[in-house]
Amino acid sequence: MAALTPAEAAVPDPRPSRRRRAGGPAALRWAVLFVVGAYLLFPLLAMLEFSTRGAQGRTADAWLAIGQDRALVDAIWVSLRLAALTVFGMLVLLLPTMVWVQLRLPRLRRVLEFVCLLPLTIPAIVIVVGLSPIYAWVGYLLGDSPLNLALVYVVLVLPYSYRALDAGLRSIDLKTLAEAALSLGASWWSVILRVVVPNVRAAILSAALISVALVLGEFTIASLLNYDTLQVRVFEIGKRSASLSVAVSLAALMFGFVLLALLSFVGQRRGSRQGS
Repeated sequence: MAALTPAEAAVPDPRPSRRRRAGGPAALRWAVLFVVGAYLLFPLLAMLEFSTRGAQGRTADAWLAIGQDRALVDAIWVSLRLAALTVFGMLVLLLPTMVWVQLRLPRLRRVLEFVCLLPLTIPAIVIVVGLSPIYAWVGYLLGDSPLNLALVYVVLVLPYSYRALDAGLRSIDLKTLAEAALSLGASWWSVILRVVVPNVRAAILSAALISVALVLGEFTIASLLNYDTLQVRVFEIGKRSASLSVAVSLAALMFGFVLLALLSFVGQRRGSRQGS
């Protein structure tokens, strides 16, 4: 190796300073993650501590009582079925409409976006007042079932589901894929089910997760329409047993976290398959 000249030896090596500069943002990111994690974790730990507090020390009576309260179990089952119906109705209504508008009627994209975002500007109490006469007829025709709430829940999840699906559709060349499938003889439903859905699977999972979280956490409409769902039952339980109410709320939050983890796992697994 050639020896360095005095001029070259006098020039400082920039690599240590680069390492120092790279270490600064990394430490800042870890600090931000720690603060955000603590901000989110401490309330959950407080809920766990309160729900396990007893006169003789720690106890799991509140958590064991979740499965023993028949009305609570029925309300949980109702909310889970409502979540499934809402996700199904949202996807059947919104995904084909968005695909059709983006391919055939691009001028109506702003109109569709405005209609989907409109529920954000209307308070829940106003929606209930407007839907009460309609639900009187729905109850008369379909029966007085809490599953009828899926009709209004589909409307409530439209703003959040639209954003998730729109991001997924914009990330692919939808027009080229659809025209290629149609040129090979595929029908419109085949294009949606066999071309669009596999390419926007992550966006669909995101929209479904948001919808499930909203349904499991909705209280106002179900309470005012006198339907017994999870949050309505939690409110009623809170009047007689605060620890059980907090335990059920924490269990619902953990259920949402599990869904989020599954979504992340499915998305990473799909990305690794595409990369390989």
